[in-house]
Amino acid sequence: MKKIITVMMWFAMLAACEQAEQKTPLLPLEDFFRNPEKTAFQLSPNGEYFSYLAPWETRLNIFVQKVGADSAVRITSETARDIAGYLWKGDNRLLYLKDTGGDENYQLYGVDVDGSDLKGLTVFEKVRTEFIDDLKDVENEIIVGLNQRDPTVFDPYRLNVVTGEMTQLAENPGNIMGWMTDHEGKLRVGIASDGVNQTILYRQTEQDPFVPVLTTSFKETVNPALFTFDNTMVYALSNLGRDKSALVLFDIAKGEEKEVIFETPEADLNGVDYSRKDKKLLSVSWTTDKDKEHFFDSEANEMKTYLEGQLPGYQVAIGGNNKNEDKFIVRTYNDRSRGAYYFFDRNTKELTYLTDLTPWLKEKDLAEMKPISYTSRDGLTIHGYLTLPRGIKAEKLPVVVNPHGGPWARDYWGFNPEVQFLANNGYAVLQMNFRGSTGYGREFWEASFKQWGRTMQDDISDGVKWLIDQGIADPGRIAIYGGSYGGYATLAGLTLTPELYAAGVDYVGVSNMFTFMKTIPPYWKPMLDMLYEMVGDPQADSLMLAEVSPVLQADKIIAPLFVAQGANDPRVNKDESDQMVAALKARGIDVEYMVKDNEGHGFRNEENRFDFYRAMIAFLDKHLKPAE
Repeated sequence: MKKIITVMMWFAMLAACEQAEQKTPLLPLEDFFRNPEKTAFQLSPNGEYFSYLAPWETRLNIFVQKVGADSAVRITSETARDIAGYLWKGDNRLLYLKDTGGDENYQLYGVDVDGSDLKGLTVFEKVRTEFIDDLKDVENEIIVGLNQRDPTVFDPYRLNVVTGEMTQLAENPGNIMGWMTDHEGKLRVGIASDGVNQTILYRQTEQDPFVPVLTTSFKETVNPALFTFDNTMVYALSNLGRDKSALVLFDIAKGEEKEVIFETPEADLNGVDYSRKDKKLLSVSWTTDKDKEHFFDSEANEMKTYLEGQLPGYQVAIGGNNKNEDKFIVRTYNDRSRGAYYFFDRNTKELTYLTDLTPWLKEKDLAEMKPISYTSRDGLTIHGYLTLPRGIKAEKLPVVVNPHGGPWARDYWGFNPEVQFLANNGYAVLQMNFRGSTGYGREFWEASFKQWGRTMQDDISDGVKWLIDQGIADPGRIAIYGGSYGGYATLAGLTLTPELYAAGVDYVGVSNMFTFMKTIPPYWKPMLDMLYEMVGDPQADSLMLAEVSPVLQADKIIAPLFVAQGANDPRVNKDESDQMVAALKARGIDVEYMVKDNEGHGFRNEENRFDFYRAMIAFLDKHLKPAE
């Protein structure tokens, strides 16, 4: 009898251990939102060095390390803001962008591989720098766009990254929204807009004038991706006469599609990869619930298949390569891991681990992001993702509904620190690609026109009701949180469907459709007519815009609200948040307001992210505290 009891006790202890292992520990907030240990790896053109961004004085700076070496050299010393982006220019020099306080007026700097000869190249007040072509085959020169002459448009310049000398290549007449070069770095294509129609401009040589070759409505687009390798035609992503964009061969001199190279009924194509060395197309990509890829090249397909076999359980992406295309940076990720970087030598098939982005987060402690879909009230299929907290029964849970920004963007499957943080704190998180979300074709996109606060909001509300019907959501403990357009959707949800939400968090969101239109960045103004058609005309559609402007419906809000805003935001002016907070305080509604004076459209500085998410989780716990 004693032996039987002992065995039973042993199995009971095993069961208790397994149950304890399944219980998710509450992880430190900072672990989700601190800067990655290392990120943004790139290879030098000769393949002898790799570079990356890593924190120094809490800001992301550039480090360079010789392949095979044990240590790296920090070559920048930025302390005010993270470096916004960087690239190699030749084997001995790197270029990087930074802005001031989140104003998005990016300035370009150059620095040698050993950290010497740091030089500001486009350091102009209230001027934004954009990359047009890094001219990989041209020593010491790149092509950039600057809105220095006219803040509303970008002129192209050829820039010497060593001397800083600039030569203007063309003058933007006021309607060109983008420029494109051929494989020799010659500026030969311009994309113009009159606000609602797009025109492709082309020239045979840089000595010829640009001439229009094709004009389409902004609803129909031919987006040149790259020239053919003889520089006579272009490969383009086109939705002319079709719902989903396809890869086509486009005779740019005649403005005609010549051949459909690849298309899929699943989604719009969103990327084209090619070999610069071998002058051939490699693959095209698109996204359904996860990323997908079709290969034109058997060797590229074999390499991807090999890497996926070496790294099971992860999405695998090529993050960069050397000029000879035999050495690669490989990036992995999944929904419970921010991922890792590897160095891959194609000749030896040696795969070398470099780093995890966030080694302090363990996959076993994080939650699965599950693709879901539901039907809107007018019959559209809405795709999205549902993340449930681990170790808690999926019944009557507190929920955070998290509409994405854009709004003409989309949510993706993969690691999301906000979602994982909320799930770790006991909240289910629902993300949905409401109508207008990109990648689902032209018809689904156009269904969002003039639907802010209307059917776009209905898609969000229908997701909430679906979650309630599934028995997952506690109807009395649902919050809505989003940034940018997601912030607008938060405010619209609290005003138009106040019965659905117990609380809301608005992060740099639009509150007044009329003032929003007046305070957009100057370089958006050429697209204003298109914005009027997609969102609404402040004069012709004034009644509709008033109905869907949350600040003008603030009397309907009954739920507590938390608002966060960057003082230097160039996209959603601080006045958008000021108006909303003032309107609610005048009515005695519980509203918390966080403003960061050194931030713009979203908080980039680590300490500000900590402050925001610390305040947000305290706010949510106060109003939706999970049942003990």
